[in-house]
Amino acid sequence: MSGLSVDISHRVGAFTLTAAFEAPGGVTALFGHSGAGKTTLVNAVAGLLRPDRGQIRLGDRVLCDSAARLCLPPHQRRIGYVFQEGRLFPHLSAAANLAYPARVTGRRPDAAATARVVEMLGIGPLLARRPGALSGGEKQRVAIGRALLSAPELLLMDEPLAALDPERKDEILPYLERLRDEAALPILYVSHVMEEVARLATSVVLLAEGQVVAAGLAEVLFADPDLAPRFGLRQAGALLSGQIIRHHPDGLSEIAVSGGQLFLPHVAADPGTRLRVRIEAQDVILARDRPQGLSALNILPAVVVAVKQGQGPGVIAQLKVGEDLILARLTARSALALDLVPGRHCHAIVKSVAVARGDVARF
Repeated sequence: MSGLSVDISHRVGAFTLTAAFEAPGGVTALFGHSGAGKTTLVNAVAGLLRPDRGQIRLGDRVLCDSAARLCLPPHQRRIGYVFQEGRLFPHLSAAANLAYPARVTGRRPDAAATARVVEMLGIGPLLARRPGALSGGEKQRVAIGRALLSAPELLLMDEPLAALDPERKDEILPYLERLRDEAALPILYVSHVMEEVARLATSVVLLAEGQVVAAGLAEVLFADPDLAPRFGLRQAGALLSGQIIRHHPDGLSEIAVSGGQLFLPHVAADPGTRLRVRIEAQDVILARDRPQGLSALNILPAVVVAVKQGQGPGVIAQLKVGEDLILARLTARSALALDLVPGRHCHAIVKSVAVARGDVARF
């Protein structure tokens, strides 16, 4: 089965959604600020609304085609939907909630599939408990498990962490990473939180005012200086792929990236683990020559690819570091003083403590 293909338009009052994109395997994040059209779009994919025009395909199956007057109802789409709140049946145990999809379809519960989902989501100790005795993060894990046990060909997740406090979000994110890597089905993930998208997404669809502004691989879009204002200048940052080399006695982990080594606060993973590291543009300092006598440990040779002037006194510089692209946010005065032009060699400096724990993830 291949991924999801969407090409639709739909009007709701004064708001018009026009969206065309492809969502391959892995996690495709629908990212945009509130009111951008994310939930309208995901509801159209789920079959909860019928778009005015266009087509939605999942693999070789047509879910909706306005020209052919075809629009499958939700129960025929083979789509699992996880909402902001788990929406578990309060009178049923976690185990009974997991068994519900088989019960309503008349299928015999698949014990092996249930065991795999329970192990992947770490919900074994929760099975005998009812939703009222579960934390928010635990409820969401059970809700995800229930959606997976409906044997879906696509999983929709509409801001599944929005109702959780930071501690519960930290609890559930590793399970979402594992779901992405092991579930073997496309996931459409709705969020307006940059950290979640950077940590989970393999591809991104960027929405603004009902329009698709850009769509593509996460590492490409995050490193595009033209899109930095869309993501938010204070949140703009690029993604580096790396691998843990070793952990040092002083509490730092050494990460190999294509342009050199990064030293970060201890990463709780074994040497050899593949990582994705998000580095915010505002945390990158540039120098023409390699600086001496600095406290910063991460000094990476770089080449300027592009420099984009903002509306105010700032600019965004796109830099190539090894095989990766990163962004640096600085003033136009500094860019002029450094003579930052495409092709200019320089050094990118990143403080170890500037990279937050949530910006480092298995990938």
